[in-house]
Amino acid sequence: MKYQYNNFYEILEKNAKRLKNKPAYFIDNRKITWDRLKKKVDTFARALELIGVKKTDLVPILVANSIEYIVALLGIQKLGAVAVPINTFLKEEEITFILNDTEAEILIASSKFKNNLKNIRKNTKVKKIIWEGETDNIDENNISFSEILSNFESHEVKELPKIDDLAVIIYTSGTTGKPKGAMLTYKNFFANIYGVNELIKLTNKDRFIAYLPMFHSFTLTVNILLPMFYGSPVVIIRSIMPFSNIIKQTLLKRVTIFTGVPDVYSALSRAKLPFYFHWFNKVRFFISGAAPLPAEVLDRFSKKFKKAKLLEGYGLSECSPVVAVNRPELQKPLSVGPAIPGVEVKIVNDELVEVPLGKPGEIIVKGDNVMKGYYKREEATDETIINGWLLTGDIGKMDEDGYIYILDRKKDLIISKGVNIYPREIEEVCLKYPGVKECAVVGKKENGDEIPVAFIEPEENIKINELELKKFLKQHLANYKIPKSIYVVNELPKNATGKVLKRKLRENLEDYIK
Repeated sequence: MKYQYNNFYEILEKNAKRLKNKPAYFIDNRKITWDRLKKKVDTFARALELIGVKKTDLVPILVANSIEYIVALLGIQKLGAVAVPINTFLKEEEITFILNDTEAEILIASSKFKNNLKNIRKNTKVKKIIWEGETDNIDENNISFSEILSNFESHEVKELPKIDDLAVIIYTSGTTGKPKGAMLTYKNFFANIYGVNELIKLTNKDRFIAYLPMFHSFTLTVNILLPMFYGSPVVIIRSIMPFSNIIKQTLLKRVTIFTGVPDVYSALSRAKLPFYFHWFNKVRFFISGAAPLPAEVLDRFSKKFKKAKLLEGYGLSECSPVVAVNRPELQKPLSVGPAIPGVEVKIVNDELVEVPLGKPGEIIVKGDNVMKGYYKREEATDETIINGWLLTGDIGKMDEDGYIYILDRKKDLIISKGVNIYPREIEEVCLKYPGVKECAVVGKKENGDEIPVAFIEPEENIKINELELKKFLKQHLANYKIPKSIYVVNELPKNATGKVLKRKLRENLEDYIK
């Protein structure tokens, strides 16, 4: 596939000339034009350069949804440096791991997260923090984002990144329990953008809404980069709560492309929306990703929102992230659609031999959207990408039309509200709690979603207090990773080699609840 651009800054330049005074972003009561956005990015890039950021440097971004997030992302990339979005729900211990893995010396962070950054300089190589939002103690090592934009001159382009250069590293947890950085190039993202472009014809007259967290690969590609490619304005929502504000802004800002996760569409399908929303909303497409969409939700939603189509897709961070999406002209319930143009998908057995249509197997993916590899994890990369094919770890099947159906997950991944939760990571923290001998975390189905629950086998003659254990976990893990229920058992079920049989725990969950 031939690509028109080499990097994202080239798109920004073109939009600043072609759509100079047209809106690029709406946030709160403000409108930011393409020309204004470019000036902010140029100024921020110059500031980063003076601070010492160089080509290929890794620069983490721990910033909430905002125009500053966009400016930081594009300013970093203009210099040929690499943006590293950090999940804003993580706690200090988890953030520290990522900062140490990247060996970053510069961090861009929202002041609202400063409590999770108290010991960052002591425990990492970070020397300078650029703070978005109100903050005290501004000095040479604590720099104000807003002051940067008002005090620094514009940055002159020396050499922009090339299409095969690294653009972003997105950290995604693995079976080891520690996050791995998926290295994504500009070509990886353009493969997604061009593939979607062939399926859904969009223009700069369309408007997107971004309320899902911008650190997520789904939001990054579909709500930031895709609209930029078209020159489409984006309505930025700082927080998903209250949800009524999202509905209000969708109507007032005349949003035409609405993206979300299944939980959102489940809520919308049940919500009592004002009659005028159905009359006056301009939404053409609702796009669902990040987790499976239950058939009953799709059915309810389609009956309620008759003017627009709800298109379910499938992807993973390692694929930038889009792999497949249902077609506007043909949707199949329970399917995530066929692969997007330029991407190949096969269903294979354990020997990586393709299985017959309709038979289950592992989903593997090949195309320009597949990541370069895991940062500093050659062994993990070699296990995940074989002869150009990325092994997703997801079990699925394919029909005669090429439509893909996700059946299960090969690994023990739990997806809760569209966010990946890896049991091993929770288990390792549980094992640090005094008196815990062994631990197993599994996913429990609840209201069409999945939540983590933990089974604890205590040391002999030790009594575990579930509430105290939860308090301990909250000190080390993001809130969404905390098991909703903790069951203390005399002995975990195991096979002959001593491996815990999680399948049995899932099958007998109801017995433990009683």
